[in-house]
Amino acid sequence: MELSDRKKRILRAIVETYINTAEPVGSKAVAQYAALDVSSATIRNEMADLTELGLLEQPHTSAGRVPSPAGYRLYVNELMDRHQLTMQETERINQALNLKMEELDRVLDRAGRMLSQMSDYPVFTLTSAKEQVTVRRFDLLMVEENAFIAVVMTDSSVVKNKLLRMPERLSEPQLQMLSTVLNSSFVGLTLEEMEQTLGRMEKRSAPGAFQLIALVVRFAMEVLSSQGRQTVHTAGITHLLEHPEYSSMDKAKPLIRYLSEESEAPLPVPVDGSGMNILIGPENVNEALKDTSVVMASYDIGDNMRGVIGVVGPTRMDYAKVTARLSYFADSLTRMFGKGELPPGPEREE
Repeated sequence: MELSDRKKRILRAIVETYINTAEPVGSKAVAQYAALDVSSATIRNEMADLTELGLLEQPHTSAGRVPSPAGYRLYVNELMDRHQLTMQETERINQALNLKMEELDRVLDRAGRMLSQMSDYPVFTLTSAKEQVTVRRFDLLMVEENAFIAVVMTDSSVVKNKLLRMPERLSEPQLQMLSTVLNSSFVGLTLEEMEQTLGRMEKRSAPGAFQLIALVVRFAMEVLSSQGRQTVHTAGITHLLEHPEYSSMDKAKPLIRYLSEESEAPLPVPVDGSGMNILIGPENVNEALKDTSVVMASYDIGDNMRGVIGVVGPTRMDYAKVTARLSYFADSLTRMFGKGELPPGPEREE
């Protein structure tokens, strides 16, 4: 769709003004925002043309206009400026992601809640399950004579720990020997391979020693089994109620139910393999999302594992800010888990 420069400026002014006010935008506001040196009548005629083209809508009898889903789509594709993150925003994201050795799901949960607070929209994060997850390392920490903590780190950077108790006393040298056996015999194995190795070891190990080995290996197998499922986190669902579009519980309830952890409906995921996707209004296939927009960014955490971070909100969403934050967030996760580093923030002005 080819538009004149003036029509583009008017459409952009209406979209960005409506994002900020949530009120229909009139010709006077457009003239002030876009700094157009034309009469109000000319602007009204252009707004009427944009309405006929399906890019604007006129709610009820209001003289003002609001963007249609098609208008938002044109704005996102052609008119939106790239939003530059502030130093404060990048520092907050970095702080939320900086603890690389934390469990992956805890990092995603923490960062998702932070991003929801920054944007005032609900946020969801999910990671795709890897086909073959293995243990990268075992660590054993003595607590008392008959108890120790087993720490299991997977090759997908997930860390789990469990307090294990034994009926007999356990010495530090015994614990070190157990750690050596585990790291030499059970690292890099799939679930099936761990089961087979444990079966062979039972035949040639002393009963007491095998009991210790089996205790830790069974825990590790539980960890690997749990990684075969998709991990989903949602945060900030109640932020919906802060927006006028969802001031009525009748409108908010279906979307809240859809985003809640109890919902069995699948969350949107990018379908074309690109790093950033924006679904506006009717472009969402789920009925609960038909009046909302979903902005999604993909990230790669290594070892063929990928994830998605998404923001859900009204079509009046500030797309420039949301896409900038999501892009930085996804790049941060990719660098942190894949390369052990964080992307640089914006350069400070001299």
